[in-house]
Amino acid sequence: MTSDEIRSNFLEYFRKHGHMIVPSAPLIPADDPTLLFTNAGMNQFKDVFLGTGRREYTRAADTQKVLRVSGKHNDLEEVGYSPGHHTFFEMLGNWSFGDYYKREAIAYAWELVAEIWKVPKELLWATVHDTDDEAEKLWLAETDIPLERIRRFDKDNFWEMGDTGPCGPCSELFVDLGPEMDPASVDDPNTGPNISDRFREIWNLVFIQYNRDAAGELHPLPEKHVDTGMGFERIVAIMQGVDSNYKTDVFVPILEEISNITDRDYFDDERGVPHRVIADHIRCLTFAIGDGVMPSNEGRGYVIRRILRRAVLYGKRLGMEEPFIYNLVDKVIDQLGPVFPDVLPRHDFIKRIIQGEEGRFHQTLDRGLEILRGSLDDIESQNQSVLSGNRAFELYDTFGFPLDLTQMLARERNFTVDEDGFTSSMSRQRERSRADWKAAGGGDTGEAVYTDILKEYDTTAFLGYDRSHAEAEIIALVRGDELASGAHEGEEVSVILNQTPFYGDSGGQVGDIGVIASGNTQLKVIDTVKPIPDLFVHRCKVIEGEITPQTSVEVKIDEERRQHIAVSHTATHILHHALRTVLGTHVGQAGSLVESGRLRFDFTHYEAVSQEHLHEIESAINDKVRLNNAVETEYLPLQEAKDRGALAFFGEKYGEIVRFVQIGDYSMELCGGTHVHAAGEIGLVKITSESSIAAGVRRIEALTGAAAYQHIRFEDETLTAIANLLKASKDSTPERIQALLQTNRDLERQIDALQSQMAQSQVADLVNNAVTIDGFRVIAAALENTDRNGLRQLVDDLKNRIGTGVVVLASATGNDVAFAAGVTSDLVETRGLQAGKIIQAVTRLADGRGGGRPEIAQGGAKDPSKIKEAIDAVTKIVADQA
Repeated sequence: MTSDEIRSNFLEYFRKHGHMIVPSAPLIPADDPTLLFTNAGMNQFKDVFLGTGRREYTRAADTQKVLRVSGKHNDLEEVGYSPGHHTFFEMLGNWSFGDYYKREAIAYAWELVAEIWKVPKELLWATVHDTDDEAEKLWLAETDIPLERIRRFDKDNFWEMGDTGPCGPCSELFVDLGPEMDPASVDDPNTGPNISDRFREIWNLVFIQYNRDAAGELHPLPEKHVDTGMGFERIVAIMQGVDSNYKTDVFVPILEEISNITDRDYFDDERGVPHRVIADHIRCLTFAIGDGVMPSNEGRGYVIRRILRRAVLYGKRLGMEEPFIYNLVDKVIDQLGPVFPDVLPRHDFIKRIIQGEEGRFHQTLDRGLEILRGSLDDIESQNQSVLSGNRAFELYDTFGFPLDLTQMLARERNFTVDEDGFTSSMSRQRERSRADWKAAGGGDTGEAVYTDILKEYDTTAFLGYDRSHAEAEIIALVRGDELASGAHEGEEVSVILNQTPFYGDSGGQVGDIGVIASGNTQLKVIDTVKPIPDLFVHRCKVIEGEITPQTSVEVKIDEERRQHIAVSHTATHILHHALRTVLGTHVGQAGSLVESGRLRFDFTHYEAVSQEHLHEIESAINDKVRLNNAVETEYLPLQEAKDRGALAFFGEKYGEIVRFVQIGDYSMELCGGTHVHAAGEIGLVKITSESSIAAGVRRIEALTGAAAYQHIRFEDETLTAIANLLKASKDSTPERIQALLQTNRDLERQIDALQSQMAQSQVADLVNNAVTIDGFRVIAAALENTDRNGLRQLVDDLKNRIGTGVVVLASATGNDVAFAAGVTSDLVETRGLQAGKIIQAVTRLADGRGGGRPEIAQGGAKDPSKIKEAIDAVTKIVADQA
């Protein structure tokens, strides 16, 4: 049977047994931060096993793309040397979600392998977990395997996806490849699975019944499930009667293509290791990049870059000094494209990515190998055996050698690498980069991926000084802190172009917005930023279609918004000049924000700017605007620009050649921002506020252009409305308002006096109505139209009147209820009464709360209807606490 027939046969068998045939999940696990790559067929069903998700079916089967190059399942070092280990492989599997369990799983496996595929029954062995009596009995009952070919193991027969997650005992089916695979096993009576390599595992039946938490504890799952996995390449080798996966029709076409391209014959022995490594790795690269993993120096991207560069090194052993691995993509997709059709539209894209990676690595490979050889020669001459971690890091940082490649090359000459030293050097470099980035005003989110892009693709060409639209090519996409291979409608993604008219947020000026389009694909540019100098990153949302790197696009900024921003930026320069003119040349820029229609300018100054000075500054700005001087820019050597009077901005770093922006003969600054052509385009500047933001640093905010005009128009309309209400002219409005305010204050004083008189008239009645408890008097009353301050004053007055006693008063204003309580000092000392405790008990009855000192306390509530109940209870509350 061919490999295609075996795969189809497997899926058809389970289809007939009621299983839904589902497509392979991508190699990037969805919503599972515990996994770097999909490493088992069950990954896409993890939520079902945990009881947090469901499917419309209870039985499923598929062939799953799997990558095992990191974490718990890492087969990288075995690849090319072992006949059956791979980075990428297919996992045939069938699942039961709370449906059938051990009996059916074992019966299905036996029927397919022994009865349908006719693998000799006498060669089949089984293993079970050492506590799983049930599985052993089922193998005896459902199959022809005798007891002596069933073995028990502990760790080997307990399957876990990772350090945490669904897990359970497993039962594995093995095939005996014969004593020629391990002659020593002939005389070993204990030989069998997991002991001798002659026994090859072909199917793992996992009985998932637990979830392991982060503390390592096992918890029973809500339902029991079956999760099986059969290594496709291994079963093909067995079915085709060969002793290595590389001898099957899965790999032979790729190995032949490698031989054709390299003109190096393939051999089954050690001489064929480079061919086998490359054949394995190109499958891995094709599907990883096809599923969205982009080579980089972080996370998944770093793993894929290591694999690609490992393949390049093995290609070099075949005499390949130029990129060639990308040409193997065609063969892989010819074979597996019909099985995993998602890869078909990405065919050319995958080739371009691999070709680019190969080319960039070849540029530094020879020099890196030369340095490594020299370093190994040096330590050999010194009778040492360890390559320093610092040198290994230099090879990584400068020449792109992943640590494991350096270790592999060193191991071939019997040397080791100081891995701890490498890690320390890496940490120091990252700290330096982080410090430099923060010093430049940035952050460290996603910094590494942009640094990698800058190293590989160089700076973004900025066209925005004289162009608002252009043709460009997407050189990279970024999602989160990793490279992305594409983005679909509705998704957000960061786009890096080879050239752009979009200004990136820097120098205080906000980034441009606009559109990026290609055919039927359209992206809305939400913002443009420069996470590191000279790299423009367009924050986008895909409005329609799909976008991938290496796509030619049309890009266009929002011109109207850009013009408004340019107005604000040029106004900022004029404001800077006006501040230095009015306040003094000690004024210097300490920060800025330039937006459409508004600006914010922080500057050094030792005191608040008076209103008179603000008027003078605003007038000076608008005088310059009306002069309509030309705004001119040119590129000059830094020193020449300074000699001509240019002002450098706070926090900016300048190169040897700078952009010099001059307005008339009064404003000269070093600036990379966008500006109007003449000052008159600004139209108007209106200062709206001045404030302090730090010791010695002030802030002015202003509106510009149309926004300034709209603000002044709104103020004028508001003033007109007020004048009409007052039946006065605009000019007399301030005096009329001042007179109204004075009248209002006079009336408020009269009301306060009247309320005080009324309250005082109540004092005598309250004293006369006081209740005597155990030798002291208690006053409790609810008053009307008395605010909190009035209540407190009355409490103090009543305490003085009664000499020894307790006073509790309440009053409501709308739904706001105020309480006040007082205890004379002698009762605090002799009886231990406290106003704070009394007010707490009283307000609680009105669904409120309160507190305070022993002699005076206040509280509040929101239900006026409960005031009477609370006041009526005061006497009992005081008696209980006395």
